[in-house]
Amino acid sequence: MSASSSSSPAGHPSTIFDSSPTYRMACEQLFGVAEIMGTDPDIISRLAIPKRSLVMAVPIRMDSGDVRTFVGYRVQHSLTSGASKGGLRYAPHVDLGEVAALSMWMSWKVGIMNLPFSGAKGGIACDPTKLSRGELERLTRRYTEEVLPIIGPRIDVMAPDMGTDEQTMAWIMDTYSMKIGYACPEIVTGKPVELGGCVGRREATGRGVVYCIMEAMGELGLQPDQSTAVVQGFGNVGSVVCQELYQRGVKIIAIGDRFGSIKNAKGIDIPDLVKYVASGKQVKDFPGADRIEDNELLAIPCTILAPCAMERVITKDNAGKVNCRILAEGANGPTTPEADRIFANSDIFVIPDVLCNAGGVTVSYFEWVQDLQQYFWDEDQVNAKLRELMLKAFRRVRAFSKERNIPMRLAALSLGVNKVALEKAKRGLFP
Repeated sequence: MSASSSSSPAGHPSTIFDSSPTYRMACEQLFGVAEIMGTDPDIISRLAIPKRSLVMAVPIRMDSGDVRTFVGYRVQHSLTSGASKGGLRYAPHVDLGEVAALSMWMSWKVGIMNLPFSGAKGGIACDPTKLSRGELERLTRRYTEEVLPIIGPRIDVMAPDMGTDEQTMAWIMDTYSMKIGYACPEIVTGKPVELGGCVGRREATGRGVVYCIMEAMGELGLQPDQSTAVVQGFGNVGSVVCQELYQRGVKIIAIGDRFGSIKNAKGIDIPDLVKYVASGKQVKDFPGADRIEDNELLAIPCTILAPCAMERVITKDNAGKVNCRILAEGANGPTTPEADRIFANSDIFVIPDVLCNAGGVTVSYFEWVQDLQQYFWDEDQVNAKLRELMLKAFRRVRAFSKERNIPMRLAALSLGVNKVALEKAKRGLFP
């Protein structure tokens, strides 16, 4: 479907984002909410097109001495609810439509969590694994220079995402601070603790996923020590999900990342795997499990399936093979609308991405508040507050799902979209 197809509101124009299947997917979700909630179509049309999009050339000098120009993006979906907030990803596949979709999902995510932010996202089309540390630093600093006109602690606050990390955020903070003449830690979140970062921020997304999983297991009457899990992705999110579930007695029977997948029906020793990967080795080579084909991973029977890597990995082609009781979406947009329709006829309990992986932006909010106040919390405080807000949001979404007799994803999206729509209606249209 395109933004001007029959799934779109009448009169919705074609846009520069429409070539992206991820953007079309985000719009289809938005229009689905509009249909059941009766949201003002004029506001929906505003929400379907990002408020501000910047596409830029990012030229840097490579270690070889040659100059290479990358393409960078920053999309601010909305500025209605507060400073726009969202990650910065470095990946070869990054394009404008993908970034626009991710910024839209972030708007709904912060709405569900009731945070004083709007949604944004950024990216550079590159392969960070093929760049040296010096090249990554020059790329990050030049990108920051290019987005300076549209970022600021009360305007747009970045955070790490795929292919970026604490060091990336430190370079952004330093570049911005040098431009304004004083240290400004609140310009980014997810930075090193030594520079005003928040303890527990790196683990926050994975911990939030597990808080939601445990709540769902309680509702379904499932016991952790009698449950199994399959996790796709072993980065910041997937590795933490594995560790947190392992600590609670859940048996992790399969794990995969972009390099390969492994399985051990008796359970993978997660502490050993973490040490193995930290030593510079790959998940696929871990001696404590057997290699399997990547396309087998999502079809392994398990209690919990947690896709924590890429968007659009569960589609109409493989959704019928998914054999889990709980689908916990640690990644953004891992399940397509076509797959959702297949799940509607199953007993799979879906914890949708805009709720399930909201732990990261929630602790980013904690970090931003601490930087503004120059008053810092300890990790117990951070984790306790994260758990409180995640469970409050989960229960609110679950109650709305039962009240309206609608799927969890539609319930979560409805709460997020309607919060932003109400704020736009209250503020009015200027001029």
